[in-house]
Amino acid sequence: MTTVKSATAAPVRRKPSPPSASAEPVRSRRPDRDRVHGLMMSAPALGGLIAFVGVPFVYAVVLSFHNVRLGSPRPPRFFGIEHYQRIFTDPDISGPFLRALLNNLTFAAAVVPLQTGLALSLAILLNRKLKAIGVFRSLFFLPVVFPMALVAVIWRLILSRSGDGLLNSALNAVSLGNWGAFDWLGDGLTAMTSIIVLSVWQGVGFQMVILLAGLQQIPGELYEAAQLDRASRWQQFRHVTVPGIRGTLVFVAMLTSVLSFRVFDQVYVLVRGGGLNEDATRTVMYQAVTTAFDQNNIGQASAITVVFFLIVVALTLIQRRVVRPGNEDRS
Repeated sequence: MTTVKSATAAPVRRKPSPPSASAEPVRSRRPDRDRVHGLMMSAPALGGLIAFVGVPFVYAVVLSFHNVRLGSPRPPRFFGIEHYQRIFTDPDISGPFLRALLNNLTFAAAVVPLQTGLALSLAILLNRKLKAIGVFRSLFFLPVVFPMALVAVIWRLILSRSGDGLLNSALNAVSLGNWGAFDWLGDGLTAMTSIIVLSVWQGVGFQMVILLAGLQQIPGELYEAAQLDRASRWQQFRHVTVPGIRGTLVFVAMLTSVLSFRVFDQVYVLVRGGGLNEDATRTVMYQAVTTAFDQNNIGQASAITVVFFLIVVALTLIQRRVVRPGNEDRS
């Protein structure tokens, strides 16, 4: 009698079940939710930017095409591009404007490298673990807290033309009475230099704090490895510090450039109350304000600000294009 062996059942291969339909919407809803959250978080900043920058600029563009006189009972009259033509063709307007633009460029060309280099030096100096280092950092940052108008008044006392001025008195004491009174603010050669020194002293602490934060992000192991390789301090600075804060340096340089074109407060305060040489230190912002409120010509002042805004934007884009290869190499 033969027995028939039952064949073992072959394993059944189950087809993989398709992904649940609920996973797809959850995954697709995540970017939308993040986008909404990002818009909600940036809404206050965007609202302030539109309200305090965008709307005034658009209004200035509209005013630049009209003849608007401050305090005049006559309604604004459409002027077309007459104001813009006068900026570049009328000697009475183009002369002061081009001189002010040249002063702005001179100021920026001196302040940007000087203030950035000094801020980097102070940041490296204060990036140490010493007792009461917070006190020294606060002292260097203290001038940033003071309003520029107050700083200008203080420096007006320092640079006073009389023998009682602090700088003249100090030089007279050092030279044993051989130094006479010198008009630092009124002389054409030292007026712009005085504004540059004043501005660097007041603003270097802000850039110092930003660079100090960048220095503290560099891992200490990189410096230890450089010391094991017997790298000098200059080599550590060149191959470790600078590459580590390259992005921060670019940001500080661009921020300082934009702020340097906005110079106005110190010039206005020292011209009106300190005997500052107006022709040697006139800036475009000063030219626009005096045109609006001294000459009561709101339309011309608006045209000056619009032209100056376009120039600053163009220079900023050029600067960004120049520094972009360094960022790409780093990335």
